Amino acid sequence: MDENSYRPRIIDKSIDEYLGIIGAVSVEGPKWCGKTWTSVYHSNSTIMLADPANNFANRESAKLSLDFVLTGTTPRLIDEWQEVPPIWDAVRYEVDKRGENGQFILTGSSTPNHKGILHSGAGRIAKLHMHPMSLFESGDSTGQVSIKEIIEGKFKPVLTGEVDLNDLLYYIIRGGWPKNIGIPVEKAIKLPIRYIEAIISDDLYRIDGVKRDLDKMNLLLRSLARNESTTVTNNTLIKDIKNKDDGDINKETISDYLNIFERLYLINNQLPFATHIRSSARIKKAVKRHFCDPSLACALLGATPVKLLRDLETTGFLFEALCERDLQIYAEAMEAKLYHYQDYKNREIDAVIETYEGDWMAIEIKLGAIQIDGAAENLIKLRDSMIEDEKAKPPKWLVVICGLTNAAYQRADGVYVIPITSLKD
Repeated sequence: MDENSYRPRIIDKSIDEYLGIIGAVSVEGPKWCGKTWTSVYHSNSTIMLADPANNFANRESAKLSLDFVLTGTTPRLIDEWQEVPPIWDAVRYEVDKRGENGQFILTGSSTPNHKGILHSGAGRIAKLHMHPMSLFESGDSTGQVSIKEIIEGKFKPVLTGEVDLNDLLYYIIRGGWPKNIGIPVEKAIKLPIRYIEAIISDDLYRIDGVKRDLDKMNLLLRSLARNESTTVTNNTLIKDIKNKDDGDINKETISDYLNIFERLYLINNQLPFATHIRSSARIKKAVKRHFCDPSLACALLGATPVKLLRDLETTGFLFEALCERDLQIYAEAMEAKLYHYQDYKNREIDAVIETYEGDWMAIEIKLGAIQIDGAAENLIKLRDSMIEDEKAKPPKWLVVICGLTNAAYQRADGVYVIPITSLKD
């Protein structure tokens, strides 16, 4: 590997940190997001179990002898370990036997059945989730503003430059796939389409060997795309499928399909925010639906820049998905968590970042600068209502993330306004 050609990832720091304190690291996430390339960068020897050379010789050798997989200079990368599930327990045992940190890096683009895996790996194997690239990682955000600096009180206002709507549309359609960086939109649009095809034609069956109704799964994916960045219920997903298919489908089947998509890291839903205090405002428990990258929703919807310009409502939902993909990456880098907020008083917040200490940031996401005032007003109104409730813990920071604004600043009312193209962890 030519280290000079490696594009740094935010997860790099976490991998180095955990290799120094634990025996093995498991880097998990969607296929094609760069797990292997990043893990090779951090390893000193590798074995690729998905390598088709010589009729998948590495995988077949691993089935015959786990020592074949474990032997090599450390940290040793075992790529796509789930192809031979017993490797997990073998790594856990070897880490215990050696008693040293930084022995193995495992990568996986699907979660195997628990059958054949006896132990969780707790205390021996640290699990890290890797995502497609954020705009900062792909070089499309200047990184002039840091979420961490806002939290630490180190924010400084800065002019960030004009942003073109066509550029934002390109980032949404292209996605955060490393192979798509720098590719013209007419070519970049093809990779997410191929991704969906690969999932449907191959990965769905390989994950557990169960044959499912691919037509209905396709319809479910299209329904998820249509409802990207919303808290749509399973009942609505069922209705979408029945409207396109005369056959019957029930909640159990939908749950099974969604579980498979999660195990393939195809979807990455945003959990509802739940404070650790007994607020009088009941919080809805619906997840916000997301694909692991907004480009996949675009592929399923047949979205192009021209179509998105004609349908700015859909563009708004996809832009929100883009921002929340990046916020997830930035939050995880700080060991914080990303949620959304929705209560039974019809109060909503697009995104919530909760720090390790329990303080939280309320975030509204808007495509156009003309929407900033309304978003700030919504945040302030929610905060003030929580201040009045003695049992509630109000947000410590209020932030509006915007697409089409040329400056990062703090308003007189205390709300931060940040362009997504200037943000980093």
